[in-house]
Amino acid sequence: MLQEKRKAPWLAALKAAFPHTIPIFAGFWFLGLTYGIYMNVSGFRFWYPMLMSLTIFAGSVEFVAVGMLLETFNPLQVLIMTLMINARHLFYGISMLDKYKGTGWKKTYLIFGMCDESFSINYTADIPKEVDRSWFMFFVTLLNHFYWFSGATLGGIFGSLIHFNTEGLDFVMTAMFVVIFMEQWMKERRHTSALLGLGLSLLCLIVFGAESFLIPAMAAILAVLTVLRKLMEKGGSLE
Repeated sequence: MLQEKRKAPWLAALKAAFPHTIPIFAGFWFLGLTYGIYMNVSGFRFWYPMLMSLTIFAGSVEFVAVGMLLETFNPLQVLIMTLMINARHLFYGISMLDKYKGTGWKKTYLIFGMCDESFSINYTADIPKEVDRSWFMFFVTLLNHFYWFSGATLGGIFGSLIHFNTEGLDFVMTAMFVVIFMEQWMKERRHTSALLGLGLSLLCLIVFGAESFLIPAMAAILAVLTVLRKLMEKGGSLE
């Protein structure tokens, strides 16, 4: 009985977290396989995508890294490119400061493994009261990491045996985020934050263009929601 009680917190959290990650599994496996195949046809052995997906865990950077590995080594270029691609994680991290409090040793892995999809789930999920919050976020992050790692590894191993047109597979992640957004929309009674996000993103798209609007949009959303946070939490006129 004592052993079951000790296992209960993480086991309950795993059971609660897994259904939230099923849509991520579909997207990560498609893109992970594509990435592994891409590495294979670029001349890299399977252990390259395996180790990179395990230690880097940043899909966009991993795709870009293929070209970097094939070019003359330029550490400054690599650093700048990586910072530009993953600058959005600065805003994710600020948003998760409160949620990561009290997570203990799990906090290090939660920070390392925070990708777009894990952030979306951990930030918006309605975690049951009986489920340990830190374990829930840990398993969301771990499962998503495993999906990407296993897909990339299998793509690297079987890449030479698979021949199909992968054009358009990158849209899987866009479609997945649309589904996550719609689920969150249906859960809320009022949609102030969602409408603000859409409006500010559209404004930044018009002002900065499709290639440069993402970071300004995130900065604007963060600033506006920070200013309006207390009013929205109190159920003010904007909530």
